Amino acid sequence: MSVEQGAGTAGEALEVWIDQDLCTGDGICAQYAPEVFELDIDGLAYVKGADDELLQHAGATTPVPLTLLTDVVDSAKECPGECIHVRRVSDKAEVYGPDAE
Repeated sequence: MSVEQGAGTAGEALEVWIDQDLCTGDGICAQYAPEVFELDIDGLAYVKGADDELLQHAGATTPVPLTLLTDVVDSAKECPGECIHVRRVSDKAEVYGPDAE
């Protein structure tokens, strides 16, 4: 079963955000998906926008490219701070991360 099938998200637009209050700065997310995540000088992880710019405002989201979905999901699953949230754009329901149903 694919990641998309497991979450019932096949074909649905997804976005990801990081709760910096919970981020431990381990950098696992940046190792799995450096196109989506990056550690800043403050030692915390942030999502990156389409232009590779760090999105540092609280609750900033970025789209999850389908080609990177598995890497982003693995980041959320392996994050020791449980701070990575992947949700559907359509209804904001979390499909991966600490608040996933």
